[in-house]
Amino acid sequence: MSTAGKVIKCKAAVVWEPKKPFSIVEIEVAPPKAHEVRIKILASGICRSDDHVLSGALIVNFPIILGHEAMGVVESVGEGVTSVKPGDKVIPLFLPQCEKCSFCIHPKGNLCEKADFGIPTGLMYDGTSRFTYKGQPIYKFVSTGTFTEYTVVHEDAVAKIDAAAPPEKVCLIGCGFSTGYGAAVNSAKVEPGSTCAVFGLGGVGLSTVMGCKAAGASRIIGVDINKDKFPKAKQLGATECVNPLDFKKPINEVLFDMTDGKGVDYSFEVIGRTDTMMAAMTSCNINYGTSVIVGVPPSASEITFSPGLIFSGRNWKGSLFGGWKSKDSVPRLVSDFMQKKFVLDPLITHTMPFDKINEGFELLRSGKSIRTVLVF
Repeated sequence: MSTAGKVIKCKAAVVWEPKKPFSIVEIEVAPPKAHEVRIKILASGICRSDDHVLSGALIVNFPIILGHEAMGVVESVGEGVTSVKPGDKVIPLFLPQCEKCSFCIHPKGNLCEKADFGIPTGLMYDGTSRFTYKGQPIYKFVSTGTFTEYTVVHEDAVAKIDAAAPPEKVCLIGCGFSTGYGAAVNSAKVEPGSTCAVFGLGGVGLSTVMGCKAAGASRIIGVDINKDKFPKAKQLGATECVNPLDFKKPINEVLFDMTDGKGVDYSFEVIGRTDTMMAAMTSCNINYGTSVIVGVPPSASEITFSPGLIFSGRNWKGSLFGGWKSKDSVPRLVSDFMQKKFVLDPLITHTMPFDKINEGFELLRSGKSIRTVLVF
């Protein structure tokens, strides 16, 4: 029996307030309105950004359905939807691409004006939610909300992909892989023969390592306080790894020593901490070095620094979703994966049923996983 046009009851992982575990409950998912798409989620990765909401570091509206790195199949579409149809395999986009705003039109921009960042609403464009629990509206995280069997997104926030792509792998293209890989090849534009340092060797950091290698960097230094991540980093392209806890001097000075006093050409902060952002920036060459902030910073964080640190020519910039224009780029990235231009398997350490979501987050916090993928 078709579910199109009807309310769907399904399981979802709801967070009622910060610092509390997920509750698996039955919610109601309303049909898509005009220019909206209802998706049956097949797989969703666990990302550090989701955990920032749980810890209270990111300010959002509660109760909320988190999750933003997923793959699914279109269940139904609202009036006026032309880019996808029921049965299509898709990746929801936490960074929409409306293709109309000034950012989307600009060749260098990828932060669509429709993105639910800054002061997030957790709602659809019309200011309402398609999720309810016993009549109570439930918010969703960054335009997607994928820790649920069904979600509804705007057509701007969905990309049709190769139907043969494996859900439990290509879901990573919805965030982690694309964010890290793109930070190197798009945002930094790493050059052949250059020296790079990657701070944080989680799923996004390792993807950054992969991007640096693909761009031809001759030296890629992984930086992390968890030595267990070093073998995987070297497998994916790191030429050496260092643990800041092994040194008495600051890690930026260590990196200058390792590069004969020059500093690295490119550094990447892939953790989301202001102290490591400063360390990454001050580890790159004072004249032509580029440091890229990739990790999501806490909502209330601030940085104070001397202008002299960048006056000499350093370039300090941010990278959101790896600089990719999402709707255009995600299908191409999936195609590249299917053509074996890059691998995703080494990033995925755990695959588990959706109802084990709390265990998946414990693996993330304990440093025992790179990426845990939930399957539905």
